[in-house]
Amino acid sequence: MPLEAAEFRCPVCAEPLEVRGYRQPTVRHSSWPGQTLAERYAEFLPIAGPDSRLSLGEGFTPLVDAPQLAADLGVRRVLLKNETVNPTWSFKDRGTVVAVSEAMQRGCRALGVVSTGNMAASVSAYGARAGVRVLVLVSMETPVEKLTPIAVYGPTIIRVRGDYAELYDRALAFRDERIRFLNSDCPARVEGSKTIAFEICEQTDYNPPGWVIVPTSSGGNIRGILKGFEEMLDAGLVRRLPRFVCAQAEGCAPICEAWRRGVDEIVPVAVPHTIAHAIANPRPPSGNAVLRRLCATGGTCIDVDDARIVSAQLRMATAGVFCQPEAAVSLAAASVLSERGQLRSDDEVACVVTGSGLKYPQSVEDRVSVYGECSVTDVGSQVVDWLERSIPRRSGS
Repeated sequence: MPLEAAEFRCPVCAEPLEVRGYRQPTVRHSSWPGQTLAERYAEFLPIAGPDSRLSLGEGFTPLVDAPQLAADLGVRRVLLKNETVNPTWSFKDRGTVVAVSEAMQRGCRALGVVSTGNMAASVSAYGARAGVRVLVLVSMETPVEKLTPIAVYGPTIIRVRGDYAELYDRALAFRDERIRFLNSDCPARVEGSKTIAFEICEQTDYNPPGWVIVPTSSGGNIRGILKGFEEMLDAGLVRRLPRFVCAQAEGCAPICEAWRRGVDEIVPVAVPHTIAHAIANPRPPSGNAVLRRLCATGGTCIDVDDARIVSAQLRMATAGVFCQPEAAVSLAAASVLSERGQLRSDDEVACVVTGSGLKYPQSVEDRVSVYGECSVTDVGSQVVDWLERSIPRRSGS
């Protein structure tokens, strides 16, 4: 099917489409990050986009070395790919800038999205940047507090009653040249996600870690990351692929459940129940494709319960990265791999940290000490008391 086609799904098997056909692309080097993603990785991105003028400074995110987390897991190195510092605080901005560029080049005058939060905020922000109207469709169950960070960009938000997976499918099937729905696994969005892999390769001097763990909902992001590493391999820029881990929340893990059962098609989850709302997709549209790709590359699936997720969220904060519960699933999955003895002492593990904890701070409110109180006249004694309790005096001082 030509790139110019407007389809999201294969007309024969109804599985997600992917962009193929890159021939020996190279990275356009300059100072980091002296370019936009569109400029640096132009030869790895579709001819149709992205437009550098739409950039909000997405990408070029830190790869944080976390030695204490590595010691906890018993591995040589843990790296946190910190996507929380993107313009709207999640990895979604990478795919959005490519997908919005493509929509604009198709002549669309409006953008649509079905989302539980992060993607809706991202599309709304880039739609505002492009000067086009945005329609956001969210589930009726989406917490109201998640809507304000979306509404600030000026989209129209509609809360929809009914099955979320059906809503997603109806949006994909909608046909009107005035609007393009930029849902989670549309081909252009997957192309943007693969830049995470490109950056990890560059940041490790093209010697990527042995493990890459990705919190997974619809499956578009892990597909993009996997595709990015494969394209680095095909271009001769790396010599091997990492082992990929699809990480999900136990309360909604259709991909992991299919993996455990050894089947190649997911079964939808009837009633998702997890603190990791943003990855609680009961029928991930790229689920079957993720299963196939994991099998082909020697990957695996890990699901984790809410207690382990919150614990990982707090542990990641000790490395200076405050993420949302969904993003902590990657570190939680790494702890499971460690407990099972699947990680070796010389392993390097990259955890993709998909979104900021500032989007949902309520998840850890009952696990942290927020503040104490004193009068201004007592500040000196409070400081001394705190020092005595926190930092013991050296002997002889």
